[in-house]
Amino acid sequence: MKLDNSFKERNSLGHDVFEYLKNAIIDQTIEPGSRLVESKIADMLGISRTPLREALHKLEREDWIEKIPSGGFQVVTLTNADIEQTFGIRSVLEAYAARLAAENYQDKDLAPLEKKMNEFKKCLETKDSDKLHKINTQFHDLLYSLSKSPKLIKMINQLRAQISRFRQIILKQDEYAHRSSEDHFKMLDAIKNRDGKKVEQLVRQHIIKGKNAVLSELKQEEEKRKRA
Repeated sequence: MKLDNSFKERNSLGHDVFEYLKNAIIDQTIEPGSRLVESKIADMLGISRTPLREALHKLEREDWIEKIPSGGFQVVTLTNADIEQTFGIRSVLEAYAARLAAENYQDKDLAPLEKKMNEFKKCLETKDSDKLHKINTQFHDLLYSLSKSPKLIKMINQLRAQISRFRQIILKQDEYAHRSSEDHFKMLDAIKNRDGKKVEQLVRQHIIKGKNAVLSELKQEEEKRKRA
C-alpha cells in the first residue's frame, strides 16, 4: 500500500481523506483484506489522526472497512453474497432505466452516447486500458440519464462506488472489455428503435456477464493465494 502525502496544506480534511481512501480501495491501491493502521496512514498522508479517524469511521459505516478483534480496521473482502446482491439490484434498476431511456429519449440525446462508445472502442484498439473504466462509467451515466427519472438515477448512484469497484476488476479482462463494447452498440440500436423490452433484456444480460466475470476473477485470485 503506497499513499501520497498531498493533504498537508488542506484545511478541511475529514471528507477529503474519506474520498481518497475510498478511491484507493476501489482501484485496489489498498487491497481487500489489508489492515489499516492509523499511525502509519497518518504518517504517510502527513495528517493528524483526528481527520483520519473521522474518515475511517465513515468508511466503516458505508461497509468499506470493518473492525478487527486485534484492534483497528481492515478492508472488507468481497464475498460471493456481496457480488450476487449488488449485481442483482443493478440488474433491476439499470435495466428499467434503459427501458425508460428507449421510451423517453430525444434524437439529440444519442450523440453523446455514440461519442463515448467510440472512445471506448478506440481505447480497446490502442490498448489504452487505463481510460476504460472512466469512459465506461460515463457511458452508463449518460444512458441512464435518458430515463428522465431523477429518483431512479439517484437509486442507481447510491451503488456507484461499489459498481466502480467491480468495474475496476472486470475491465482489466481484455475479453470482457471487448464484449462490453459490443453490448453497448447493441443497446444503442435497441434504443434507436425505441425497443424498450429489447434494451431492458440486453442490459440485464450485460450485468449478468459482469457478475460472472467478477466471480471468476475472485475465484482465480483465491486459487492463487492457496497455491502461494
